[in-house]
Amino acid sequence: MADESGGGVGTEIGTGPAVVVVGIGADGWPGLAGTAQETLAAAEVILGAPRQLDLVAGKVSAELVAWPSPLVPALPGLLAQYAGRRLCALASGDPMFFGLGATISRTVGARRLHVIPHPSSTTLACARLGWPAEDVDVVSVVGRPVERLRRHLAPGRRLLVLSQGATSPGEIAALLSADGFGPSRLTVLEQLGGPAERMYSGMARDWPHPEGDALNVVAIECTALPGARVFGEVPGLPDQAYAHDGQLTKREVRAVTLAHLAPRPGETLWDVGAGAGSIAIEWMRAHRSCWAVAVEADPVRAGRIGDNARSLGVPTLRVVTGAAPEALADLPAPDAIFVGGGLTREGVLDTCWAALPPGGRLVANGVTVESESAIAASHRRFGGSLVRMQIQRAEPVGGFLGWRPGMPVTIWSAVKQ
Repeated sequence: MADESGGGVGTEIGTGPAVVVVGIGADGWPGLAGTAQETLAAAEVILGAPRQLDLVAGKVSAELVAWPSPLVPALPGLLAQYAGRRLCALASGDPMFFGLGATISRTVGARRLHVIPHPSSTTLACARLGWPAEDVDVVSVVGRPVERLRRHLAPGRRLLVLSQGATSPGEIAALLSADGFGPSRLTVLEQLGGPAERMYSGMARDWPHPEGDALNVVAIECTALPGARVFGEVPGLPDQAYAHDGQLTKREVRAVTLAHLAPRPGETLWDVGAGAGSIAIEWMRAHRSCWAVAVEADPVRAGRIGDNARSLGVPTLRVVTGAAPEALADLPAPDAIFVGGGLTREGVLDTCWAALPPGGRLVANGVTVESESAIAASHRRFGGSLVRMQIQRAEPVGGFLGWRPGMPVTIWSAVKQ
């Protein structure tokens, strides 16, 4: 059992035994190691999905309790209800890899959690396909939008997608075809490790298979058509990647702005006056654990931000429609803030600065005399650095090319001490 002394993560429930989370595969009871079988046999209560409970029924004497739906809000009360009894929870495969274990850990505290893992579906899939696991990107669409797959599409990449259910392979094939990855080969692996295991393959653009088993993983070998939407990993996506009405931080300025913001794994950004949402979107593209809130006063632009986020593979970007500083109330605490619009509104920069923790970064871009004045005043008060950029683009001048300058952009960046 895990050591119950000392803090731990999350809110601890009761003082009874730790919750034991047991990973189980499609092979059910015979596939469990001896320790897992002994733990389940000694349990008084076993929680799990109906499919998982059926796999251990008749092998244990414990009370079998199906998870409620929705699970997450009911979990604290459910665990409290059985506190003091020998409690086990069943989870698919490795509970700590895109699994239930992380959810329970946040609820009871990591030190009151004991996990007995089983090989994950991705481990089994790599074994069946002969793919080195370290070269494969894993994307979960379980309870998540399938559009998040777009973040990972690149020619030659191998992806494993944890499916939501029987409809996922067809939805994935349709998305790949729409994005110019129709020649990609898809392999569906069903009931991995169980007696009903099977594999079947096809091309995304003419996916020939009907819906199969709900328990499946989809393997993708990415192949792109000429002209497919393929983007790099670093900030500064092409301006054409975004739908916009002119309110867009242009590519080169965007790259410099994100360099100042310096996204780090697990951090949260406020994009204030978000326009087309490009800064928030590329912040989230920097790492799968980065998160952002885009605040935009114009409802049409706010709707467009959501469309851009789905198109560019970060559909979980939160969009708040409203004007700063009022719209900033009750937002999750930021690690960094970008102000691209609303700089001249009273209280915007002061509210943003006050919301930052020590070490938080604030970056503001101004193009008008009035916005530059607001930036200069904040620079005097809070310090930081000022950079002025002007981009010139080659455009036709008669039969020749000439340089047409864009408006200069002043960038203020500061770290809160």
